[in-house]
Amino acid sequence: MTLEKLSPRAAELTRREWRELGFFYDLDDETKEWRLTGSRKGLMAFSRLLADYSAKPSNDSLSEHDHFGPHMYLEVMTWDKANITSHAIEGTLADIARLAGIVERSLGLVQSGRIFIREEYTPDAEYSIVLDVREDGFDPASLDPQL
Repeated sequence: MTLEKLSPRAAELTRREWRELGFFYDLDDETKEWRLTGSRKGLMAFSRLLADYSAKPSNDSLSEHDHFGPHMYLEVMTWDKANITSHAIEGTLADIARLAGIVERSLGLVQSGRIFIREEYTPDAEYSIVLDVREDGFDPASLDPQL
């Protein structure tokens, strides 16, 4: 499948959104992985995103959710049990707060490389989260194939 390039204006807006998010993400259904790529600082934004979501009482009802990033397909959703699916990162607010802590602790242990998160969050998860830690100053927009 070939992706169409974005118009120059849309490309610039998308670049800005990736940079504001702090990391690039994509979904690999073949390996069943959500891949998040960024510097340690950029990936810490993912931990904050999870912590912020879990701290909002308005997110406490089942099926509440937020979409993130320029393409909006990364979804965090309140559910009755922890899971990572092709659709969303799911769990109770306590589960999602715990995941934020897992991400933060994991990033504190590495300077670069890949971190796999599944077992520690929920062993029965359908998908894994892979944090690909890059050098400081890494531009997450550089991985978007539409730019």
